[in-house]
Amino acid sequence: MANLIEARIGDLLRRGLAIPACPLALTAERRLDERRQRALVRYYATAGAGGLAVGVHTTQFAIRDPAIGLFEPLLRLVAEELDRADRRGGTPLVRISGICGRTGQARAEAELARDCGYHAGLLSLAALGKASEDELIAHVQAVAEVIPLIGFYLQPAVGGHILPFSFWRRFAEMENVVAIKIAPFNRYQTLDVVRAVVEAGRDDLALYTGNDDNIVIDLLTPFRFTVNGQAKARRIVGGLLGHWAVWTRRAVELLDECHRLTASGAAVPVEMLRRNAEVTDANAAVFDAANGFAGCIAGIHEVLRRQGLLEGLWCLDPAETLGPGQAEELDRVCRAYPHLIDDDFVRENLDHWLSG
Repeated sequence: MANLIEARIGDLLRRGLAIPACPLALTAERRLDERRQRALVRYYATAGAGGLAVGVHTTQFAIRDPAIGLFEPLLRLVAEELDRADRRGGTPLVRISGICGRTGQARAEAELARDCGYHAGLLSLAALGKASEDELIAHVQAVAEVIPLIGFYLQPAVGGHILPFSFWRRFAEMENVVAIKIAPFNRYQTLDVVRAVVEAGRDDLALYTGNDDNIVIDLLTPFRFTVNGQAKARRIVGGLLGHWAVWTRRAVELLDECHRLTASGAAVPVEMLRRNAEVTDANAAVFDAANGFAGCIAGIHEVLRRQGLLEGLWCLDPAETLGPGQAEELDRVCRAYPHLIDDDFVRENLDHWLSG
């Protein structure tokens, strides 16, 4: 029998949350910096994030390497901090663990996440790149027996694979699938996922954007399809984003603004179209789009380093660092879009997060 998601957590996911993809805090020796890792979790909770995703691309998949051995310690450390945040607040933070690998590894990771108190697993299919659609579906079903799943359409530029409409249609029919993170950075493929969910009749399945190149438009668009002669509409209700691992306070405010607009039924203001372009431009600098996303994790670290949340921009791979011109691009977007930056918020709280 599948381990079904708690009703309250499912309700929160469907309401729509800002969920940062949690980075990994390292010392100069590339060991886990527990103090700053805890500070990051406190930052996200204080900023108003509705949940946190750990062990995902932004956290660096190499934490699973036996020689590094950080996957379980990180899950447990973050769970401790989320326990503390839940005790302080009235609404629980949704806990999501990344799940990777072939079926045996994925099930083992799902069991660990479940035992550490995580509510759902964000399932990467990158390790099954040559599998058939039937094999992919069998893999998903095997992991969904252990923990509720969030599907993940990852863009090919960072290790994902093209997944057809037929896959997402079958995926959406699975009972223990609770959400999908749509992150192909492609409008055609984004439509495939939304249409699949609509045709499957899964009104209870939450849609989240991971399309860092189109965040605001994803959150404001009413997607409408005709199914059996009836027009049906769905919205992407929240974001599960590496981009929201930085400037998180502003991201939470942006999601709230999008929710207010969609609830009102009013026309989308031109200002929000401008905001979409601004957020995409800022994301291009953080994610190093100019260099094929080579510095995407280091860019997140650099923003957090400048704010004092991280000591350095070190990644587990010493070769993984900022791309050529990326630092200058970060300077440019910070000057151009101060309303997207939460430096003042971080400055006011940093000492408490680091010492609490």
